[in-house]
Amino acid sequence: MPNPAELAAHHWGFAAFLLGVVGLLAFMLGVSALLGSKAFGRSKNEPFESGIVPTGGARLRLSAKFYLVAMLFVIFDVEALFLFAWSVSVRESGWAGLIEATIFIAILLAGLVYLWRIGALDWAPESRRKRQAKLKQ
Repeated sequence: MPNPAELAAHHWGFAAFLLGVVGLLAFMLGVSALLGSKAFGRSKNEPFESGIVPTGGARLRLSAKFYLVAMLFVIFDVEALFLFAWSVSVRESGWAGLIEATIFIAILLAGLVYLWRIGALDWAPESRRKRQAKLKQ
């Protein structure tokens, strides 16, 4: 087990960094407390929206479709990350990597086709979808 002098010599850089961060934090908080505004009032507590006076509440009811689109974006964005990592190491992974990437893409495409088939990607109201289905017949 190393003695305390060896540990201090080994970790002096981290200690100096930590001390610098704490010092900078104290400096920024102190300067903002000294130079910051002390005035309070009703207009100080209102949100500022580019000079426009806010109207109504901040709570909006959003459709679940927005969350579905967000989840699909995350899924396919992660797919792009995996494929980018695969493309960087395509020579090292060889044919096995190509087969694995193909299976990965096929599984995601199967999921996309399933979502499309059950209507999870349809944003149209139900009546318009029924009308379009009648037109196709």
